[in-house]
Amino acid sequence: MTKWEYATVPLLSSATKQILDTWGADGWELVQVVPGHPGAEGEKLVAYLKRPDFQ
Repeated sequence: MTKWEYATVPLLSSATKQILDTWGADGWELVQVVPGHPGAEGEKLVAYLKRPDFQ
């Protein structure tokens, strides 16, 4: 059975592609993007990512 590790990443609208490309290069797969916390300055979206946990 595959075990997974997860990460939540704030996405800045000015650097969304760069942020996701960086995490993707480390083996993370994008699962979902949701709105961030209201009033969070510069953080309008939050990405949820996963990758197999080989430990």
